Amino acid sequence: MRKVPALHAEVLPETVVHAELAPVIPPPTRDLAQGLANIAEYGLTIVPDVLTGDTLKETRDALYRAAASDRARGREQKFGLDYAHDDSNQRVWNVLNRDPLFEDLAFHPLAVAYVKALLGWPALLGNLSANITGPGGGEMILHADQIFVPEPWAAEPQGLNVAWCLDDFTEANGATRFAPGSHRLNRAPTAAEADTATVPIEAPAGSIAIFESRVWHKTGFNRTTDQHRAGVFAWYTRPIYRTQENWFLSLRPEIRQFASEDALILLGYRAEGLGLVNGASPA
Repeated sequence: MRKVPALHAEVLPETVVHAELAPVIPPPTRDLAQGLANIAEYGLTIVPDVLTGDTLKETRDALYRAAASDRARGREQKFGLDYAHDDSNQRVWNVLNRDPLFEDLAFHPLAVAYVKALLGWPALLGNLSANITGPGGGEMILHADQIFVPEPWAAEPQGLNVAWCLDDFTEANGATRFAPGSHRLNRAPTAAEADTATVPIEAPAGSIAIFESRVWHKTGFNRTTDQHRAGVFAWYTRPIYRTQENWFLSLRPEIRQFASEDALILLGYRAEGLGLVNGASPA
């Protein structure tokens, strides 16, 4: 297993380079067509200033409250792609239940527009979770999000991740790192490719990073002594896949009660063919 360097030590070099990969992150754009073109070429795009002002602050505060509550109650959990010995990164699961502000992220019109354009409609919200990397936090294992799909993969992405930057994402504080263009390889990275060269997404708080499910990425090292980096990740899939979070068991009733039509579809309550109850849509 790759050793996690000590705080402020040199980051271990990434040595595997693919000629097909582009070593750059595309410039941020608010234009949907350009964003889709970026995803087609690089596997990702960044949209600036989606959350601003009080909304950004209140959403960030809500996440850190949820994280503090989990720590106080001993409810922290590891994720299979985290290094087991790294205690500086915290996962917060089922963020959708933690505050109504997070509903606005999961069902945000811009996120839904990208989902419809990339995955088609209907689609499903697989999960809404958070990753907070703290000072000295180690990297995640390089992966593609659709590793649950047997290879060979279809020519189209089976999922889409929308990452909400609630803090500034910088190279120093562990911004998510990507191998742009790796989605065109149309497969997961092998163990021999764990050190593939990656580039961090550096984006101010309030930005979103949208990336398709085949692009290789990982959490970066947090080399700071005093910075936490929080991101909320909305994971969407085509409707044939099981959701990571079982919404029918875990969702607060009032979220379903007041959900929009798009939200009901994303949560699986408006179903066609699969996910029926007595042959009919659950709602």
